[in-house]
Amino acid sequence: MSAGGSPLRAPLPGTEPSAEPVPAAVRELLLGRSAPDGFLPFDRFMDVVLYGAEVGYYARARSPFGPGGDYYTAPRVHPLFARTLAHRIHEVRDALGGRGPFRLVDLGSGDGSLAAGIVRALGERGAADGIEAVVVDRTAARRAASLQALTPPAQGTGVRARAAASLSELGPVRGVVLAHELLDALPARRLRWDGRAWRELGFRLEAEVLVPDERPLVSKVPPPPLLSVGGDDAGVVLEVSSAAAAVVREVADHLPEGLFIVVDYGDEERELRYAHPRGTVAAVRDHRVVAPPSEAPGDTDLSTFVNFTRLRAAASAAGLVEIAYRSQAEALGDWGFPAELERAMTEVGTDEAQVRVRLAAKNLLFGFGNFRVLELAARASAPKLRTLRGASSGAPP
Repeated sequence: MSAGGSPLRAPLPGTEPSAEPVPAAVRELLLGRSAPDGFLPFDRFMDVVLYGAEVGYYARARSPFGPGGDYYTAPRVHPLFARTLAHRIHEVRDALGGRGPFRLVDLGSGDGSLAAGIVRALGERGAADGIEAVVVDRTAARRAASLQALTPPAQGTGVRARAAASLSELGPVRGVVLAHELLDALPARRLRWDGRAWRELGFRLEAEVLVPDERPLVSKVPPPPLLSVGGDDAGVVLEVSSAAAAVVREVADHLPEGLFIVVDYGDEERELRYAHPRGTVAAVRDHRVVAPPSEAPGDTDLSTFVNFTRLRAAASAAGLVEIAYRSQAEALGDWGFPAELERAMTEVGTDEAQVRVRLAAKNLLFGFGNFRVLELAARASAPKLRTLRGASSGAPP
């Protein structure tokens, strides 16, 4: 039985019972985040198993990226991704005047490969001098790895490389803030429509094992309002991340001049509702999907699709101005991908190497089909940044 008195009719993705006992260190943190009645909301579970001190997936020293990790990100597919993004950053700097302090801030920097690739590309075209590149991550292990990756390409380019635990450490930022595959890994609440009302999904620890649980929705959900649903929609699950909205507000508070670029997989709320009626939570380990996602907490990556409807609404409320929202393939095209691809083809000397470049390019353009790019300008900078390639000329639809 659930905390609210209604049993789950069938296991939902992300709420199946785990078969193995939860490790003691993880269990202690989960109990500390549970409600007095023992209910553990999904967002609190996600926060502990991904970021909990010494036990969280991203808090450990082992890198989750690449062939020896659990999944690939675009910067690891080929340097083309970072090189193309460097074009956009250079454009932003020029649009802001090309002088004065300029920061490149990589939020949730992971292993530092994206920031390192961008700095390397800027250095190669002589456009890096005077930039402060900051890798930001809440876990010490990822900060150390990111700074270690960033330092070599920064040397001799005029770039100052540093690491920070949060954006608030930096004060005002003039430049570009990146959030690449960050928001999907932020804690999200899971809400289920039971035919009459929304209920919150989570877990309960019983005999050292996580079992699915749910309760009536007891707190408000930020606007926009939840989709209109009726009795025929019973079982629909929607993920809502207050943490993602908080990141947007924090960036807005610290970005008086410049651009915030979000690259992540997700969609509009209506599309998520119809394409993924049972929710989007997923777990990955060793490049394979793990089921149930509650297995091996702390040793498995856990994520949900980004709800861009709510993210765009949060950005507007925070005073950021939307200048572009499109697919990753469309964004790369606007940022100069064709020129970078041509350059990469000329740099390799064999037909076999050119084939590998073409395959990597195809992957970046079509292998990340669920990825969206949202570009948000500080209000004072919006008139200048609307001149960038691919930027919209007016308010978002």
